[in-house]
Amino acid sequence: MVIVIIGKPFYTYLNYNFISEANMKPFMVIREPEAYQLLADETRRKILYLLRVKEMNVTQLAEALGITSQAVYHHIRKLLKGNMVEVVKEERTGHLIESYYRATAEDFILSHGKVSSESLHDRKLAEEETTTVLNVLKRLGFNLEFDEKDISQLVDLKARVEECCPTSRKPELEDKIWNMDELNLLMKVTASDFVSTLLMSEDEFTKQQADRKKLRSFLLSLVRKQKKITLLQSTP
Repeated sequence: MVIVIIGKPFYTYLNYNFISEANMKPFMVIREPEAYQLLADETRRKILYLLRVKEMNVTQLAEALGITSQAVYHHIRKLLKGNMVEVVKEERTGHLIESYYRATAEDFILSHGKVSSESLHDRKLAEEETTTVLNVLKRLGFNLEFDEKDISQLVDLKARVEECCPTSRKPELEDKIWNMDELNLLMKVTASDFVSTLLMSEDEFTKQQADRKKLRSFLLSLVRKQKKITLLQSTP
């Protein structure tokens, strides 16, 4: 299972009135593969970030993003179809009726089995996210060096780990877990992982460990050799 969480908005510095959290779901689990294609587009991700902060109409979104209203309409229609945004009110301006939109949840969790290598949009999103994660690790002090080829290989290795165990995937159980109000987000992730482990066969467990080892070895290979030498020399 792949989980993608659309996190805190980067537009919070704008002078917006925040949407009450009581009026918005804390998160929404989406299983449709098309959701990856929606979120592969950077403009749609920006629209979602903005609509998590404030109800906005198309004109306001166009001004905030620096694009045409026609382009915003195009993206809004797709996000409406994907149940990621909703109309919350309509206001009449002259002869026109303006719709105001907001995100349907604070975070969107995509459960899609694996990041499909067959889908260009899915893969593009996975590679962008992997690149972001590795850059964050660099800021944390990990001396990593990687290129586009490394990112592509890392996405494949990660997908192999996540798709290894078909008998441990029970969508009906996952749906029940994600709908349990007594569990917070991290508890639901943990519960889902525990269920997968409990249902895994011995052969699947062995294969998963082997795939994880390959993933770890590849990550270690991205550490700059210069750094390793320096660390060895500084050891008394």
